[in-house]
Amino acid sequence: MKSTQGIVTSVKTEKTAQVSVERMWQHPLYGKSVRSNKTYACHYEGIEIAEGDTVEIVGCVPISKTKRFKIIAKVQK
Repeated sequence: MKSTQGIVTSVKTEKTAQVSVERMWQHPLYGKSVRSNKTYACHYEGIEIAEGDTVEIVGCVPISKTKRFKIIAKVQK
């Protein structure tokens, strides 16, 4: 499984956190570095997290309508 790191933006709902993942890529024609953000709804249990924490997420089977990722570890505060 491929895991990515992101920053927690919201923990307002129970067992669900919004995680923003930033991706940088180079434009194929112009060569400029482009940043893009995507927000994922992630499931977590037994991990104490707060807004601003950096976490590691991994894809999983669908848990609900919007949750397709799990938080597996907290990298740093």
